[in-house]
Amino acid sequence: MTTPKYYITTFGCQMNVHDSEVLAGLLESMGYISASSCEEADLILMNTCCVRENAENRTFGHIGNLKSLKDKNPDLIIGICGCMVQQPTELEKIRITFPWVDLVFGTHNLHQLPELISRIREDKSGRIFEVWDCDGAIYEGLPVKRDNPFKAWVTIMYGCNNFCSYCIVPYVRGRERSRQPEAIVGEIRDLVKDGVQEVTLLGQNVNSYGLDLPETNWSFARLLREIAKNTGIRRIRFQTSHPKDLSNELIETIVEIPTICRHLHLPVQAGSTRVLELMNRCYSKEQYQELIDRIKNNIPGIALTTDIIVGFPGEREEDFRDTLDLVKQVRFDGAFTFIYSPRIGTPAANMSDPVPEIEQKLRLTNLIKIQNEISLEKNKAYIGTLQELLVDGPSEKNPQVWAGRSSQNKLVHFKPAPRIKPGGFINVRIAGAQTFTLEGEVIG
Repeated sequence: MTTPKYYITTFGCQMNVHDSEVLAGLLESMGYISASSCEEADLILMNTCCVRENAENRTFGHIGNLKSLKDKNPDLIIGICGCMVQQPTELEKIRITFPWVDLVFGTHNLHQLPELISRIREDKSGRIFEVWDCDGAIYEGLPVKRDNPFKAWVTIMYGCNNFCSYCIVPYVRGRERSRQPEAIVGEIRDLVKDGVQEVTLLGQNVNSYGLDLPETNWSFARLLREIAKNTGIRRIRFQTSHPKDLSNELIETIVEIPTICRHLHLPVQAGSTRVLELMNRCYSKEQYQELIDRIKNNIPGIALTTDIIVGFPGEREEDFRDTLDLVKQVRFDGAFTFIYSPRIGTPAANMSDPVPEIEQKLRLTNLIKIQNEISLEKNKAYIGTLQELLVDGPSEKNPQVWAGRSSQNKLVHFKPAPRIKPGGFINVRIAGAQTFTLEGEVIG
């Protein structure tokens, strides 16, 4: 009897990436092993995203491509999970349009995967669609197969309470639920024993960690201090932070603890106070700028990145100019930029005064051009400085060159030496800069 194989395709954010690591862990606890391609798999899972329309379209394209594999191998199990299937319209589309899909489950019942597969095996003629529409409990101790032996994602909370008018996440991920701090610290302590050097703490809004815990004196800053003090982890990163909840306590904690990396991802989404109100972001342009000033004044050398949406319904030319003005004033190290994508079920999807597509694209092109110029200037400022890197290993594009990341999350390329190993730390002097990468020379 051959060992069954699985193949997982992941769309979306880091939360989905970590969910896929849990799914892989569950499957390997059942005796499955990883397949190198869909063609050799006995079980295919697609972990989906619904934040933007493009992600959904790509997912449906992939599902369509799987039909030929199902025709060749009727025993192949095809499963769809994740955020997209939490939407009733998309769930029904899968049920009707893609009869070769055997299994569908949502974000709240990932832990059920072994049970669901057993049910599929017992009734080969049936299909199972089991999507919970309520906030799921937190299940600790699930097996995880991590993709990287020295870096790890660690989810500290689930869900979101913010209800930004454009965002589908609260509807598909549920309300905020924080993990117990003891469970988080214990998980990271075990990761350190296994050789992990860096963890990234995950949550839709990590700044609101602990607000739902019975013991009300927990905060995200306190959790960071506990992790730094009691785990031995070398580096701590986190994402994502909502600007309205970033406290002075958190800024002070970053200053005090060198273990916390000097990089902060702080999505602004727009630079116009009028558009921010339409987005229900709960801060103004001036409040965001004041927060940035506090961060820069207290944390020298911090790298700042952000998310920006262009072409939101009702965005006027003067609103977009406000966004460009903010980008020029803040001078982000980098920005993830997107054209607004309407999501059914969100308030923004019903807003009038849409921005024409051609204007959306022109604005995006303009924004990217300005941000890339700033990113290059920011990177050039690193030339001549010494940076400590956590070594990733050979570059994907050129194996003769290796890559690592600095505390500021800068990707640095360098020529390897025999003593340098993935997962180790090295010091480099920055000798060159591109828009998205730096070039380093190994010291010592």
